[in-house]
Amino acid sequence: MADRILKSINTRGLKNAVRGSEYKKEALISYGILIGGYILLQLGAMTGLIGRNLQGQFVPICVYVSLAISLNLVVGISGELSLGHAGFMAVGAFTGAVVVRVLENGIGFAPLRLLIALLISAAVAALAGLIIGLPILGLRGDYLAIVTLAFGEIIKNFMNVIYFALDENGHLKFAFNHEIEGIDNSGRILTGPIGATGVTKIATFTYAAILTAFTLFVVLNIKNSKQGRAIMAIRDNRIAGESIGLNVKKYKLMAFVVSASLAGMAGCMFGQNFSTLAPVKFNFNTSVLILVFVVLGGIGNIWGGMIAAALLTILPEALRQFSDYRMLVYSIVLIAVMIATYNPTIKSRISTLWDKVNPFKNKDKDKGKKPKKTGKEAA
Repeated sequence: MADRILKSINTRGLKNAVRGSEYKKEALISYGILIGGYILLQLGAMTGLIGRNLQGQFVPICVYVSLAISLNLVVGISGELSLGHAGFMAVGAFTGAVVVRVLENGIGFAPLRLLIALLISAAVAALAGLIIGLPILGLRGDYLAIVTLAFGEIIKNFMNVIYFALDENGHLKFAFNHEIEGIDNSGRILTGPIGATGVTKIATFTYAAILTAFTLFVVLNIKNSKQGRAIMAIRDNRIAGESIGLNVKKYKLMAFVVSASLAGMAGCMFGQNFSTLAPVKFNFNTSVLILVFVVLGGIGNIWGGMIAAALLTILPEALRQFSDYRMLVYSIVLIAVMIATYNPTIKSRISTLWDKVNPFKNKDKDKGKKPKKTGKEAA
């Protein structure tokens, strides 16, 4: 019944809804921020205005922006609170490490190895999201948050006890909860709590930016599709959605699995940027950090989450000169921004300022005006 209702929507109305002014503005701002940020950072690195320490944060910035966009699909668009996003990131990171290492001898072209690793990481993370989502998406609110938190910790602890290695013949060996005997250090890929070691770094700023653009493309198109509208309708009023025959669990599971898949790809890119990677990196604090990006940028606001993720990734590095006080300053800045963002007075002033500089203001007014009738038409 839900499919019939969705199909019965006027084709012209759906087209205008998908390609309307709101979608165009959101897409234009989001892609503009991404492209503009990429160009500015590249120019800063080429001219020497950005130091090497900050240049080392280019890939993590893109990864965290991708994670913020993908989590917004669950928290903002679907309206569910998930605290296990770092777990899917871990699945992608360690899957990518294994795939890239196995393909090293067979495929010499590094970008192709990275692409295959990204696709496999996305598939494995999506499978993990499906396994986790099926039993828990009947829950809502705090209960769902607690369960996703638990699953995130389960995934992290599972990564602590798995071992992968390559033997002398290049065959992949696997062990659970114990080391693989007869393998020297050069053949080890994953070593329990030590994590991935000896990773050949093949992630670059350009590859990470392309991944961010792909994540943005997927989420924006889902948000403005008929499935996205069904997801948002269920978010706004679950009972009303059920009453017209929308399969609530199906649409929520769709958003959850796609979000997990995109997080797996981001995790793969993140893992290929470091020579060593330990499971402890993907703990509860990382999930909360990604959630902070989404909340600070505005829940459901894609480009706001992108800006928040980029700024909060750069800020600790920029405050490094404050040494022991840098995290204190970071926390104060975070609290100040949150207060300013959600203060009604400040929001109204920002809204007034935006109305003055909004490039779409005149277009929106023109669309609202009715065309004047000529003398013949009036007669």
